[in-house]
Amino acid sequence: MSLSRSAPAALLCVLFLGACQSEQPAESEETEEETPPVPVETSIPVRGDVYAMYTGTAPIEAYAEADVIAKVAGEVRELLIEEGDEVTKGQVLARLDGERLRLELNESEAKLRKLQRDYERNVDLQAKGLISDGDFEKIKYEMEALEAAFNLASLELDYTQIRAPITGVIAERFVKLGNTISEGDALFKVTSLDPLVAYLHVPEREYRNIDPGQPVGIDIDALPGEPIVAAVSRVSPVVDPQTGTFKITVEIVDKQRRIKPGMFGRIGIIYDVHENALQIPRSAIIEDQGVASVFVIEEDRAVRKTIRTGYSNRGMVEVTSGLEDGEQIVTVGQASLKQDSRVSIINEAGNAELAADASEEDGDKQESEDAPSD
Repeated sequence: MSLSRSAPAALLCVLFLGACQSEQPAESEETEEETPPVPVETSIPVRGDVYAMYTGTAPIEAYAEADVIAKVAGEVRELLIEEGDEVTKGQVLARLDGERLRLELNESEAKLRKLQRDYERNVDLQAKGLISDGDFEKIKYEMEALEAAFNLASLELDYTQIRAPITGVIAERFVKLGNTISEGDALFKVTSLDPLVAYLHVPEREYRNIDPGQPVGIDIDALPGEPIVAAVSRVSPVVDPQTGTFKITVEIVDKQRRIKPGMFGRIGIIYDVHENALQIPRSAIIEDQGVASVFVIEEDRAVRKTIRTGYSNRGMVEVTSGLEDGEQIVTVGQASLKQDSRVSIINEAGNAELAADASEEDGDKQESEDAPSD
């Protein structure tokens, strides 16, 4: 009796469970359809020249620099220049007290004149045979010694005028007016600012890429703005076996004198260029086991495309294949995307403005090309 009553109840349970299971896929499909789109930012590839370069850092140095050393002792009587003044080679920078040396020069000159008169008289005597050859040679040698002493005294007197050994700028002054200096004391430092140089030590694998004359861009933190244009001046013909590097000399001409020796520069040597190359931001690229790809927007969905890249610089990467002009690529939010994910572009207005600006620039360019020339 109890078995007959429980059978209908069991049947009802089986039917209820079957209905529940049949309804579950419908709910899953409805849940999938209701998945919200992923917010992303996008941009459009641009075209421009992209450069291959070797980058490094180095301090800026003076091509030539010299310490001005006192060659004679004396008191500083005149200072004719100051720090920061430009000087030319041979220009007098200061004068020392040369009174003692001037007196010694006068004494040497008087002795030389007396011996010269004696020598002239002995020339006549020697011609007449009235003086031996030995005595005549002795007078001749004494006169030559006095001439050398006179020249030396004249040179030392000239050394009291301190001259610039090179053309440049007075970088430092070590002496004051009235100081008594000794021979060998440093008086000034002269620095040549034309040209300036930077020395890079480059790995030997880059040797075949670097040649004299190649353009160089230099960024200096103290001088923000456009990079400073320079050139490779010399490339060392040998590789240092201890470091595996070779030395490159970069020569910088700065007519405005903005760059100072000691400034630190980030240097890029350009050794190849691809003109009008298709470029995208580095942030848009997804790297997976050495394969580069990007997400492209097609009808509000993200489609993953494999690309090949080339040169890169300043945050932009060249795309050599796999992408076309005008395609909208995801630059922010791609980590949350899968193939065919729905997306919501949060900077679409900005992209439209960029596209309009580009179209307007193309129109202006076409009008200028079509306009008749005067």
